Amino acid sequence: MTGSSHAPVILASASRVRASLLTAAGLTFEVVVSAVDEDEIKRSLRADGADVATAADTLALAKAQRVSQRHPGALVIGADQILDCNGTWFDKPPDIAHARAQLFALRGRSHILATAVCVVRNGERIWHARAQPRLTMRTFTADFLDRYLEREGASVLSSVGAYRLEGLGVQLFAAIDGDHFSILGLPLLPLLEFLRQHGVVER
Repeated sequence: MTGSSHAPVILASASRVRASLLTAAGLTFEVVVSAVDEDEIKRSLRADGADVATAADTLALAKAQRVSQRHPGALVIGADQILDCNGTWFDKPPDIAHARAQLFALRGRSHILATAVCVVRNGERIWHARAQPRLTMRTFTADFLDRYLEREGASVLSSVGAYRLEGLGVQLFAAIDGDHFSILGLPLLPLLEFLRQHGVVER
């Protein structure tokens, strides 16, 4: 259940998965997509030698602050996730061919999903959290990968890893170590605790 007199809550993300997680948890919120240039921010951070966790934090904050400027008083949730495999950062693949190449690059290896969430009010970050789940892909066959991509289709393009762990993508993995919600892109439990303290979620 949600409170009745709290500040409005805004999700500064285009992610349908993040929105569905908040909806399933009983939150009432608005989705407002920020217009930050994520690629440019990542390039600048890499040039400055930032690690992947710092990059995810920075992007989450940039999204939330941009939206917060237009919505004074609101609690704006920003989130970001970057896949790091031995120092190589992966973005959402632009097409199926890139998704296939990316999954082959990850096959048989472990990677980190650096995941960050923050809450901004009136342009100031008032809370944040990080998570770094580790996932290990099994050494699947090329035939399996082709069938997987055929069945999943364009849905793989919405994930930095080109997989939906809540669907057929779970078959790509040999081991998973980390919080399920964080793997999906949102450290939900610590976020709910913060919102509970601010009267957004019932205590």
